[in-house]
Amino acid sequence: MTRPTRDQLEAARDRAIPEVIAPGLDVVFCGINPSLYSGATGHHFARPGNRFWPTLHRSGFTPRLLRPEEQHLLLDCGLGITNMVNRATARADELSDDELRAGAVRLAELARQYRPKIVAMVGITAYRTAFGNRRARTGPQPEHLADAGVWVLPNPSGLNANYQLDDLAAEFRALRESLGR
Repeated sequence: MTRPTRDQLEAARDRAIPEVIAPGLDVVFCGINPSLYSGATGHHFARPGNRFWPTLHRSGFTPRLLRPEEQHLLLDCGLGITNMVNRATARADELSDDELRAGAVRLAELARQYRPKIVAMVGITAYRTAFGNRRARTGPQPEHLADAGVWVLPNPSGLNANYQLDDLAAEFRALRESLGR
């Protein structure tokens, strides 16, 4: 994948990227929103240094390390990806609380339409705001979106210093194991 130029990154601001989704998946991972890098490439979690793809592999969700441009292969693994807010920004803190809450409503509609077993939010702070649960912790949540369970995972961004790669993989592995996979 060719690295986007500075101009291409700036041109990606507010761009939406396509979801990777199908009916009946085991897990739909839900990012906060696309980065400018993802907006420029059209691939989820595409920014170099983002640990989503290595975490998926280390946790056993994928048989090998996938690259962002191979995101379509997730469907073969019973997995999908969407975003709470499908608008590319340089930083997630550029999103308003209202956008995050509207994203929660959109996710409920998505869960009704596609019926995944689990919607896994990747980012606890955004989850807390979107769903009004300030005390939420990582792991399974008491609420459901349609019939889908809700699970919160740490943000795999390289900026999240609270979790190293092995810690992230352990959190993702707990979700995978809860599915009997």
